[in-house]
Amino acid sequence: MSAIEQAILTFIHLVAAAIWIGGSLFIGIVFSPLLKTMTDSLEERMQIMIRVGRRFNKIAVPSLIVLMGTGLYSSFALLSKPDLLVATSYGTYLIIKIILVIALIITYIIHVRVIRKDVEEKIMSKKMPEHEIQKLRKKIIILGEITVVLSIAILFFASLLDAGV
Repeated sequence: MSAIEQAILTFIHLVAAAIWIGGSLFIGIVFSPLLKTMTDSLEERMQIMIRVGRRFNKIAVPSLIVLMGTGLYSSFALLSKPDLLVATSYGTYLIIKIILVIALIITYIIHVRVIRKDVEEKIMSKKMPEHEIQKLRKKIIILGEITVVLSIAILFFASLLDAGV
């Protein structure tokens, strides 16, 4: 791959990472706490978060797919030589990054299953009891925190790989 092709691939990878991680951090660190000042109703906050989550997912999911695609493409040369994966620090970091990505995907799938369509509809139509909303909110917060931590860890390992450590 030429230098310009590598630069373009890295740029696309970084833009996708910025969307995924930046959006996740914004929702968790800025939007969610701000939402508490907008309404005292847990039900209303959940309804707003569902709408925000749906909208964010329209760009977040494609970004995650682009991240995985560009990451795999960039790593193909090394992945096709398994002996190098275990014989070099680069290979070890790549394996760790892949494991973290798999953990992120599993966490995201669990998150999507927790906020299924029927659950969303119950919340949006105000048919879910407050105590169920509270339990659901706790699960969502934990899954969101895990997603952010995994995403940042993946970004760290991407930095190590980029530095050729």
